[in-house]
Amino acid sequence: MKQHDGAVVECMRCGRCCLADMFACATEKDYDRWRREGRDDILGMRDAESAMWAGDHFISTKTGKYIRHCPFLSLGGELCACTIYETRPDVCAAYRPGSSYLCPLFKK
Repeated sequence: MKQHDGAVVECMRCGRCCLADMFACATEKDYDRWRREGRDDILGMRDAESAMWAGDHFISTKTGKYIRHCPFLSLGGELCACTIYETRPDVCAAYRPGSSYLCPLFKK
């Protein structure tokens, strides 16, 4: 939850903030942490699905296909979840509901 204009904003778990390739935003600090933690699942996914920015979306440099969302976003029913929440990248940990135009809770 986050304070936004004096009101508490609770995450809707819609997953819209995860509609980008998180590897493009991960830092060397994140990669170092994942190496220390032995998170070959995360590091292997990065190597398997490297991405590049193509104007208004990410595409896989291996397949040329659109990358629609973070590969660690679990889409289940109406609620989404992060499958690497405990060690997600710093950019994800710093994100607050309503702080981006991607979020339905964003207020101008």
